[in-house]
Amino acid sequence: MKNRKVMFMSPLQVQTVEEEYVPGGLGDNEISVKLIYSLISPGTEQAMLAGTESWAQLPLCPGYASVSRVLEAGQGVKDFKPGDVVFHYGSHCEYQTVEVRDVVLKVPDGLNLKWVPFTRMATVAFTSLRVSNIELGDKVSVTGLGLVGNLAAQLARLQGATVIGVDLSKERLRTASQCGVNYTLEAGSGVKEKLMEITRGNGVSSHIEATGVPQVAVESLQYIGSEGEIILLGSPRGVFNTNVTDVLNYSHLANFGCITFKGAHEWRYPTEPDRFVKHSLVRNSLIVFDLMQRQQLQIEPLISHVIKPEQAADAYQGLRTDKDRYNGVLFDWSAEGEAR
Repeated sequence: MKNRKVMFMSPLQVQTVEEEYVPGGLGDNEISVKLIYSLISPGTEQAMLAGTESWAQLPLCPGYASVSRVLEAGQGVKDFKPGDVVFHYGSHCEYQTVEVRDVVLKVPDGLNLKWVPFTRMATVAFTSLRVSNIELGDKVSVTGLGLVGNLAAQLARLQGATVIGVDLSKERLRTASQCGVNYTLEAGSGVKEKLMEITRGNGVSSHIEATGVPQVAVESLQYIGSEGEIILLGSPRGVFNTNVTDVLNYSHLANFGCITFKGAHEWRYPTEPDRFVKHSLVRNSLIVFDLMQRQQLQIEPLISHVIKPEQAADAYQGLRTDKDRYNGVLFDWSAEGEAR
């Protein structure tokens, strides 16, 4: 049996390879699965592909979010059986073994399988809401309307906020409007003035920074009103030289300042529900399933490409150089004519 997988061979070099797959013995808490769809995480995977992440040594098989069918279950596995369709944090590898103690969830009946991998992106976005003070009636801005930023904006709106999305890409702004984001502003000169007009001169009470670009985070401080907060959802990458005293003084003094900085990394919450901790990755993911089923969270507009893994090199090239057209890219691992 052939096992296809996407490999980052060296910086900016992507190959889809085939190797012989020989099923091995499963551990008590493991399942073997076959991918149906896997989703590229543009930010994390592009950083890995660039060779700039010390924790991701090339060559490697990347991956972030998957929906798969269970082939076999270990003796200690009680919640999954062969034939079940599951969401998991999988790699772009057609056949793989998954530890069920990680995030592995049975997919609800009737849920569009192309939407399922986006659960990971929405769960990442959820962290920005969990750490925030966003309440009904608040004004919230989001910089960066890629997958995570768009979903964070949608979730903030569901939490009762009026949401202002900011991005350089006209196509991402159009997609955000299609997903129900209240206002969309093209990044550049005049954004602050437009934002202040929307907020009647008060600024936003919460700002979610989803680009991961340090300069954007610093420049976003001017959008935030007194006693507001900036939430760092995108992992900061790259170099930006500035006078940190000016940043701190602005946060401390401007308009009586008191701007709070909050980190919103996905892993700040436990994986499994805990009686002493309200939020967890599993709980957030189950809520995302429910929001998708009730079509309160819009996923279809985020899907830009559904392609075969053999087209992986083109996909990563598009995500790097053609961000207007490439956004949500799914690998379809089905064989020709295979029913799902």
